[in-house]
Amino acid sequence: MITQFKKFIARGNVLDLAVGVIIGASFGRIVTSLNESMIMPVIGWIFGDIDFSNWFIRLGEIPADYDGSLTNYAELKEAGVAMIGYGDFITQTVDFFIIALALFFIIRSVNRVLDEMQEKAKNSENSSNEEDIPTDPQLDVLKQILAEMRTGKEPAKL
Repeated sequence: MITQFKKFIARGNVLDLAVGVIIGASFGRIVTSLNESMIMPVIGWIFGDIDFSNWFIRLGEIPADYDGSLTNYAELKEAGVAMIGYGDFITQTVDFFIIALALFFIIRSVNRVLDEMQEKAKNSENSSNEEDIPTDPQLDVLKQILAEMRTGKEPAKL
């Protein structure tokens, strides 16, 4: 079982996924900070100093020993009051759209670069001779074999 686990972990896609999750978590914290510290205050300023974090509907009773603010969502939540925090939902929705937009632009940029590289590789006879094209030695050998087969020659021994 340990051998199977080592084989599973050694796969490239598992390691890529782990790196992606770690980077995603860090990116999520950056976006949350951007949203809470910069974007939501601007939106609040535009709409008249609105603090979305304190938008809620109180469902339960406030405990008798509670002496905090009746309009502070975080304090009421900590006191155990049942509430629907739709302001927090709005903030998280804005977070999601910022992340989705950022990922869209990143993926769009990466796809453009990959398309350019694939076009260059497609037009290149031997990608190992080109510095700006990722080399795929197997593809280069297959291209050589195909070219030699088209000319009717015997493939060269490697």
